[in-house]
Amino acid sequence: MSSVVASSVLASIGDIARFPSPDKLSSYFGLTPRVRQSGEHPARHGRISKQGNRDARKMLVEAAWSTKTAPGPLRAFFNRTQKKHGAGVAAVATARKLAVMIWHVLTIGKDYAYARPAFTAMKLRKVALKAGAPRAYGKAGPGRDYWIKEIREREAGYVARVEQAYERMVAAWKEKPKNVATN
Repeated sequence: MSSVVASSVLASIGDIARFPSPDKLSSYFGLTPRVRQSGEHPARHGRISKQGNRDARKMLVEAAWSTKTAPGPLRAFFNRTQKKHGAGVAAVATARKLAVMIWHVLTIGKDYAYARPAFTAMKLRKVALKAGAPRAYGKAGPGRDYWIKEIREREAGYVARVEQAYERMVAAWKEKPKNVATN
């Protein structure tokens, strides 16, 4: 997620305590499906409601499109959804998953488990420089690790393995147990 997208989404959220659950945050962005139900008839789920902060929803969908290119479990989710429902639906579903993840990260206060530390440090340094932080010449900060090829490749390999683990987990869901004949 770029710094512009992240800052605009965080600005639209404001205080995360306003949202008691991740579903409430997803609904605030208008990423939840419409539900039509009358009487005792079963509920019918439709397209997303689009009731909510339009600009933040656009930013989340934009971030979801970028997950298509970055290795990790979100890309595996995007690809799996895209095969079944198409790219547009996959982008919106991934945006909703991002909203849920944002809620969990902000309420628990822990970092995203599959983040690449050197990449994150480099992005944070760029944001700090844009915000007016002084440039420090002569000493290396935490963002310098991103420019070391071995560290960058090790982190990329880690998230690629996580993506493969996610794909194996989903494949295990689809496997049907073999019928065992009892005598």
